[in-house]
Amino acid sequence: MKIAALIVAAGRGTRAGPGAPKQWRPLAGQRVIDWTLARFQAAPEVGRIMLVLHPDDIGAFPPARNIEVTAGGASRAASVRAGLEALAADPPDLVLIHDVARPCLPQTVIDAVITALAIGPGAAPALPVTDALWQGTDGRVTGTRDRAGLYRAQTPQGFRFAAILAAHRAHAGKAADDVEIARAAGLEVRIVPGHEDNLKITHAEDFARAERILGGQMDIRLGHGYDVHRFGPGDHVMLCGIAVPHDRGLQGHSDADVGLHAITDAIYGALAMGDIGRHFPPCDPQWKGAESHVFLRHAAELAREQGFTLSNIDCTLICERPRVGPHAATMQARMADILGIDPARVSVKATTSERLGFTGREEGIAAMATAALVKP
Repeated sequence: MKIAALIVAAGRGTRAGPGAPKQWRPLAGQRVIDWTLARFQAAPEVGRIMLVLHPDDIGAFPPARNIEVTAGGASRAASVRAGLEALAADPPDLVLIHDVARPCLPQTVIDAVITALAIGPGAAPALPVTDALWQGTDGRVTGTRDRAGLYRAQTPQGFRFAAILAAHRAHAGKAADDVEIARAAGLEVRIVPGHEDNLKITHAEDFARAERILGGQMDIRLGHGYDVHRFGPGDHVMLCGIAVPHDRGLQGHSDADVGLHAITDAIYGALAMGDIGRHFPPCDPQWKGAESHVFLRHAAELAREQGFTLSNIDCTLICERPRVGPHAATMQARMADILGIDPARVSVKATTSERLGFTGREEGIAAMATAALVKP
């Protein structure tokens, strides 16, 4: 059973007050969109994510591991339709359509929707209305409404893919959500239990509530890595994933990329999973001369498999030469590509040791790195 998540993130969020659209605003150390995507990246059932962005935002979130990006339309319904059409080239069996502004989604809600789709074409989470309902005009109560049988709708709203794609293709105009479109096409939608934490950020004050929820759930890990390689014959050094011209090379069992080694160990350390030597033993000849991005990708994948998001990486290279500054931006971009994260979350900097010690005598290069991992 192939399951895809379709995240609708093309809105401008004007009710959330001045500033950037709400999906791009900071929330508990990350952006709203990062929290929402992490929920589905951590869901073992979901193998693919389609992110629907406003055309102006396409460059703000480059595709990453199992995340595809497409442009949305002028309305929510149009954006969902665009996402479904993008998925249709390689259609999943089921699709979970979710609002990006619901970053506190519990795994139990995802599970409930998927389970319900085994016996029906559609399912959506909701909470029964428990408060009294009034009608009002000009700030005065003018009547009451019976709350029996009323629910507060949430997302993700799940459907068998072919059925909801056909429903959207047949629907003209706007709709409150995908359940409305499904029902207009005659599809039955089962109600599954929602969750109070699964709030939708709509107004400015909702950010504080979401931050309280996420703050109580976050698992934050910090890891530290350190590595050293000596100089030897060569005409370049591998540093943070790129070849930097130099009159000597670095010696090591692999390509001796001291920066990537330190970062890799920092991630393994945050996971309490040892170091590079545990996962890629130097006594194993298959790793002789290996490119170090192999190690770093392995560490990043282990973090994601355990439900962690790589929040940020900070690496310091310690050497007299070669000069790192002219190459730092390229190193940053390369490591972001290897890790599948935004380059703005990767720091590369350098310092000398004021001619002191082995780095000061230009006998080798050292690197220190810190990795921060966050699990919602």
